[in-house]
Amino acid sequence: MTEQTDDSLTPPRAAVVGIVGGAFSGLFGLGGGIVMVPLLTSLGGLTQRRASAYSLAAILPAAIVGSIPYLTHDAVDLIAAGLLVVGAVIGAVVGARLLARVPETVLRWLFVAVLVAGVVRSLLDGFGEPPSVDSAEGIPSLLDGAAMIGLGLVMGVASGLLGIGGGQLAVPGLSALFDFAPALAKGTSLVAMIPTAISGTWVNARNRLVHLRTAAIIGLVASVFSFGGASLSVVMPPRIASITFAALLVFALAQQIRKALQKH
Repeated sequence: MTEQTDDSLTPPRAAVVGIVGGAFSGLFGLGGGIVMVPLLTSLGGLTQRRASAYSLAAILPAAIVGSIPYLTHDAVDLIAAGLLVVGAVIGAVVGARLLARVPETVLRWLFVAVLVAGVVRSLLDGFGEPPSVDSAEGIPSLLDGAAMIGLGLVMGVASGLLGIGGGQLAVPGLSALFDFAPALAKGTSLVAMIPTAISGTWVNARNRLVHLRTAAIIGLVASVFSFGGASLSVVMPPRIASITFAALLVFALAQQIRKALQKH
């Protein structure tokens, strides 16, 4: 497979991607990939494939730092996060292997589909009643535990294939299936992303889809801004957060559709 070089992704551009992606990582508990991937294809000049690989690698430090405010505000269910990780680590390896094989056009339209689903969900969340579970609920039932592992598997495949960290699926999944409140779902998802990003990036590095030094610049800069975003998230009203997130996704969606149509 022939892939373009990363010469256009200079350190200043990598830092800008980190600033924007990190802030939204902490604010929405989604690892920042939903923002980083469009930025990496437009500002960074990368292909969709390499943008996904870079985004997933950069998620790691941002997820570590961004999870701290959620942990200090008791907005992480560690048992649920552990169950998500069981499936997500395996799924991330599968997704990263698919990333090296799926055609570029298919990757771009898959990302568009994820953005559309995110816009719809955010608007529904913004005008609906928020779930009530806002702190850890203890040991889940056997059925719930199996469902969380399954959700983690889907989360992992999405993270490895699309570089979105999987929170785009885990956050609504935790809210809809297990009645997690927004902040708890975001915090739990963000913690689960840490081992997920490690496993997927390991495969991408072996496939030479990511330069870890450049990804580290994005991730470390994102970490600083992720902390501030997460601190704001725990006090932001859920309806405002959902509507703001929907607006962000609409902007990213417009950029991705424009690029997808340019390829035809």
